Amino acid sequence: MNAKLHAVTDHTGRPIRFFVTAGQASDDTGAAAKFGSLPDADWLLADRGHDADWFRNALADRGLHPCIPPRTSRKTKIKYNKQRYKRRYRIECMFGRLKDWRRVAPRYDRCPKVFLSAIALAATVIFGLCVLTLGPRAGRRG
Repeated sequence: MNAKLHAVTDHTGRPIRFFVTAGQASDDTGAAAKFGSLPDADWLLADRGHDADWFRNALADRGLHPCIPPRTSRKTKIKYNKQRYKRRYRIECMFGRLKDWRRVAPRYDRCPKVFLSAIALAATVIFGLCVLTLGPRAGRRG
């Protein structure tokens, strides 16, 4: 199975939503699938794969400020907040915590539904551990 995992996290890096696409599909497919279920926020941090004009316009229409670095092939460079983008490490840490689970990292499951179920189980535990570790201030911004 060749699959690509797309994730939405909160501001602390806790997993909220997941979507699995075929491995050869572009990140735009995952962005379109996730767009309807994005939580209320001020900013959206994403990697270069999500740099598309339609996605940026859709985020602006919804009131979200995109913090997405431009692709290297883009003719007109778009500015983004580099200090804010450095916080994206929290998302990468979440993916690292998911890969600590033996069933998720090597992708033993051939069926995408079973693979997504294993991810959901791991994410539930990770979310719970983050809440316990961070304490009552975990849900607050600041």
